Amino acid sequence: CQIRGTDVMSPHGIPIDLLDRTLMVRLVPYNTDEMVQILSLRATVEGIEVEESALRLLSDIGTRTTLRYAVQMLTPARIVAETSGRTAITEEDVKDVDALFLDGKASGKMLAKSEGYMS
Repeated sequence: CQIRGTDVMSPHGIPIDLLDRTLMVRLVPYNTDEMVQILSLRATVEGIEVEESALRLLSDIGTRTTLRYAVQMLTPARIVAETSGRTAITEEDVKDVDALFLDGKASGKMLAKSEGYMS
């Protein structure tokens, strides 16, 4: 690629002297079991009880969207569970929260479809 603003060609469009100082890290998406582990650990750290089926559903949602979105769903799902008089998050709580919120990709698609205005 051409380095922006010059006529010099370089891999990735990055100057060679800078490229020599960088570290390339190959990232691969988490699989479902790894997501369940991460979500379980995060719930434990935050003091949230989550049923196994709810963790599986959250990991499926994380696979469809992002792990960040799935982790961020823990707190609203806890609030829904507490409102219903339970201490542990169930699969139904996760479904309710998923219906209430949009992840970044879905929100962007909705805005693109509605030409910048939500109806």
